[in-house]
Amino acid sequence: MDLRTIQKPLKDSYRTEPERAQITLRARASQSDAPIACSVDLGRAMYSAQAHQGVGGAGTAACSGDLLLGALAACTQLTCQMVATAMGVPTNSIDVSVEGDLDLRGTLGMSRDVQVGFKSIRTHFEIDAPEATQEQLQALHQKTEQYCVVMQTLFRPPPLETEWG
Repeated sequence: MDLRTIQKPLKDSYRTEPERAQITLRARASQSDAPIACSVDLGRAMYSAQAHQGVGGAGTAACSGDLLLGALAACTQLTCQMVATAMGVPTNSIDVSVEGDLDLRGTLGMSRDVQVGFKSIRTHFEIDAPEATQEQLQALHQKTEQYCVVMQTLFRPPPLETEWG
């Protein structure tokens, strides 16, 4: 696949009409039968989600933390793959795993001293690239972090607004 050929008309269009590069992604979650589960509509796919077992969920679907970590894993893997292709870094495979630590006492409201949400998140890359130089791999690492939308959003959270209607 020639990624540059695929992206060239997009980049040309965004240079001449920058407003075309402005997009809005949407997700909608809707109540299901139980107060511990919902469906998530991403417009192109529908997912089941539920509360984590540690707060009363059944454990048969992804919890919101799983979805967040999955978004980071998908974004970093795809970004790394696309950057490697664009840079001409020879790779056989790129696998990404993500794990995060949280204390469920926070979300259960058991202690004001316990943070709600992840305390730490770790992203691990397994890159099989025996022909790549150390310099190429360092540049791949730097550019992957630089261009990964989800990672950059977590590094520098945007303003978050809520509206009740």
